[in-house]
Amino acid sequence: MTTTNADLRAWYDRYAAALNAHEFDGMDEFIADDVLAGGEHARRDDVVGVLKGIVDAVPDIRWDVEEILFDRDGIAVRAVNTGTPTKEWLGVAPTGNSFEIVEYAIYKVRDGRFVHMTNLHDSAEMLRQLTA
Repeated sequence: MTTTNADLRAWYDRYAAALNAHEFDGMDEFIADDVLAGGEHARRDDVVGVLKGIVDAVPDIRWDVEEILFDRDGIAVRAVNTGTPTKEWLGVAPTGNSFEIVEYAIYKVRDGRFVHMTNLHDSAEMLRQLTA
């Protein structure tokens, strides 16, 4: 069966919904056992651990998809990330300040799961918002 862009979109929407619901136990549906994450070889559990760490420090974090493009096994996403840290995060003590930044993510999908995940966001802008 051929995977269409609509199939990939529905699958990615489920992934984004799981992220925003902080439901990380089912990530085996989305992330391969071994993955290239940010240019480093990692296990799915490593990626999930990072996500859980973010949610631990920023319980209201959201990843809202603004744009998504598909190219065969590739997915490119522009998302807006928002949240308010309640614990020290990225070396910054919580101040009650929130952040809103744009994230660009690029994925490769093989056999229905991410095998390559990378993202880029303006860390300096996030830190500026958190320390303002």
